[in-house]
Amino acid sequence: MTERTAPAARAGQTPTPAPHHPDQAPASPRPVQAPAPHQPAQAPASPRPGQAPAPAPHHPGQAPAPAPHQPGQAPASPRPGQAPAPAPHQPGQVAPLAPAPVLQPVGRLRHDWPRTFADRLTAPLPGVRALARLAREGAVRPSPEGLRDIPLLPFEPGPLPPAGPDTLAVTWAGHASWILRVGGLTVLTDPVWSRRIFGTPARLTPVGVRWEDLPRVDAVVISHNHFDHLDGPTLKRLPRHTPLFVPAGLGRWFTRRRFSRVTELDWWEAAELDGVRFDFVPAHHWSKRTLLDTCRSLWGGWVLTDRAGHRIHFAGDTGYGHWFAEIGRRHPGIDLALLPIGAYDPRWWLSDVHTDPEEAVRAHQDLGARRMAPMHWATFVLSSEPVLEPLTRVRAAWEKAGLPREDLWDLPVGGSRVLVP
Repeated sequence: MTERTAPAARAGQTPTPAPHHPDQAPASPRPVQAPAPHQPAQAPASPRPGQAPAPAPHHPGQAPAPAPHQPGQAPASPRPGQAPAPAPHQPGQVAPLAPAPVLQPVGRLRHDWPRTFADRLTAPLPGVRALARLAREGAVRPSPEGLRDIPLLPFEPGPLPPAGPDTLAVTWAGHASWILRVGGLTVLTDPVWSRRIFGTPARLTPVGVRWEDLPRVDAVVISHNHFDHLDGPTLKRLPRHTPLFVPAGLGRWFTRRRFSRVTELDWWEAAELDGVRFDFVPAHHWSKRTLLDTCRSLWGGWVLTDRAGHRIHFAGDTGYGHWFAEIGRRHPGIDLALLPIGAYDPRWWLSDVHTDPEEAVRAHQDLGARRMAPMHWATFVLSSEPVLEPLTRVRAAWEKAGLPREDLWDLPVGGSRVLVP
């Protein structure tokens, strides 16, 4: 299909985003400060002495709060009947611990989501100049030398560990697809069992667990709608009554495919299934699946908590930024963080939306997590770094940070680890 170059934006106007390619993500010439997150309907936490009050919580059906005031810029006037925007958080100030979100019912769908979630972007989407530079440099695939190590990519499929009602175990199927055994449930994250996804070469490594070898899938979490995270052919294999937890604005995609237990959540909202809590948390990313749906649905990660309080954070797809520390504040005691380490080069193009290995280690530390398991590498060719480089760099960054080697779970595709018991 022939692509057309978007026209140049007028002065002072945000450039029109280009169509999404699953093997690429946008970069930004200038980062901007993130807007305040939506909050569920509840009373805010009382501020600590000498500290500014926390922002007013978001109520369903209410427009999101305006972006924080930028230095040198006149503050936006509040809408009629709306309270003025809170002052932005100051560097070095301890943010108040937010109250726990009100649980939403499983199967909750909404039809009053905002038309766009572009106000949640933590960096603007690329404009014509960035696209022209990418086309000029052509750095979207590894060099032949960078592909030489494909046979060395770790692939060691094994049987799934036995799992009882108190088990907490993870198995990496490849890319961002995990089989989580938590609280007696089997949960899939961003399941992609297809050999090929739209716009990319075939998988570098096979899926780590055959679909036929999976136990009954009790739930699925989706981080966003990019093709390497939301795979239609894989989801067609699921029974239509499988509980699905998805970002705000994405529910209709599933209901059109006759899934009957779809739960849409905003950032900082949660739902509970059979004693396991599913919290949807922010990420530094974006969404797009067609030419006309840029940022029409939300993106994010998930924190899963069992009855005993054990927690796994699945980051989905994300760049590095302030959200990790905030997630750690709101969800202390994360036992394992599943963090992306690949698809990061060229850096000028991908830094806003994909962490590199060193940033992934920093994100792990910001979260306050005990262990980290790398993902989002060794599966699809999405960028130009050598295929084995993410692993060597994350190991070096982990050692440089002085973290215990046993807490870096650098699993092979198909590998498993058990946290509990």
